[in-house]
Amino acid sequence: MDRRNFFQGSALMATGAVVGCATPGIAQQQVKTPFNVPATHIPIVGSEDMFPVRRIYCIGRNYAAHAREMGSDPTREPPFFFQKPTDAIQYVAAGTVADHPYPTLTKNYHYEAELVACLGKGGRDIPPDRALDLVYGYSLGLDMTRRDLQRALGDEKKPWEIGKSFDRSAPIGAVHKVGLTGHFIKGSIWLKVNGQTKQNANLNQMIWSVAEQISRLSQAFELFPGDIIYSGTPENVGPVVRGDVIEMHIDGLPNLSVKIV
Repeated sequence: MDRRNFFQGSALMATGAVVGCATPGIAQQQVKTPFNVPATHIPIVGSEDMFPVRRIYCIGRNYAAHAREMGSDPTREPPFFFQKPTDAIQYVAAGTVADHPYPTLTKNYHYEAELVACLGKGGRDIPPDRALDLVYGYSLGLDMTRRDLQRALGDEKKPWEIGKSFDRSAPIGAVHKVGLTGHFIKGSIWLKVNGQTKQNANLNQMIWSVAEQISRLSQAFELFPGDIIYSGTPENVGPVVRGDVIEMHIDGLPNLSVKIV
């Protein structure tokens, strides 16, 4: 299902007016704009409400074996984060196989399966023992990556957003409230391509837990409701081509599936 089906609730499309400003720290007001910029929302299971996405944070190299396959030493590296734009979201409904377009500019397009934490509260300098109180719910997602571009830009000491932060680079399922699922401290996470298992690990193998990620992020940024965190991928990331079907699983959540087109 196309992400644009879920954008229209946040803008007054007919008038071009936006009531209230989405940017924290700016006084809410009614403003007139020359064009409409739709916001990003994700369905919430068991609710007519939609989850509004404010920022997408991602952690890099958060499973030891994946860090090693990417050429890093996980015993020495502190956590590091990058962001994707909110319109990178591609919502994928449970029980469907969504078409996912192979992007331009790449010849080495990789999957990365990840647990996603969705925040319903914010704050600064959150201690790890309080960090999970910020979580509204969880989902599962893919951090799709133009690996050749990421590596080339990294080798040149240049920012590698073009390898990570492009259109539809963040497929995601619906948000499941934490009151219904509990927190995901452990459990199987796997990914298959055309029925063949490629990634297979346990969430308890994260180097930095979700609570620790929230705590560390809150030292660098003030976190807000609507922030989501892609919490890292296990080893054996790899390429896909047009026609491949990706299926991703996390214990306790419905599977997510896309077809590369």
